Amino acid sequence: MADTIALRPVPLTRARFAPYGDVIDASHDAVQPMNEARFERFDDLCDVDLGDGGVAISVTRARTATVLPLRVDCVERHPLGSQAFVPLSPCTMVVVVAPPGEAVEAGDLRAFVTNGRQGINYHRGTWHMPLIAFEAGQEYLIVDRAGCEHNCDEHELDTVVMLEAP
Repeated sequence: MADTIALRPVPLTRARFAPYGDVIDASHDAVQPMNEARFERFDDLCDVDLGDGGVAISVTRARTATVLPLRVDCVERHPLGSQAFVPLSPCTMVVVVAPPGEAVEAGDLRAFVTNGRQGINYHRGTWHMPLIAFEAGQEYLIVDRAGCEHNCDEHELDTVVMLEAP
């Protein structure tokens, strides 16, 4: 490994994240009244792609807090479906992604930081860093593809990538 790439997250927006997935939040226009208009319902927040699999809804809880800077050694992708992470309480998330494809290079990586109220849905095949949390105990709802087929490819990076604080 020769050089080191410094990767600083930029604010997550729908436009910036579109090549990699969907931003999940309640700030877009597809709002409907619900339950005698006591609630607002925000529809079509992301494109859940299950392929020919079923849906798996899970909750994960961070056992340890991540501190930045962080060395990013490995990325993964899910070639058979999308994968979503939605924080169950307000928190900042940092996600690192690269476009879908058979190969990924460290220079392809992009980093985004959420506003504390956003979740993300990775499109099928999008390379991404495994989930991190900045507080132990932080919980996330996961919407993933269920099935017996192998659906997680990992790739070790050839170049050192240091994820910096936003």
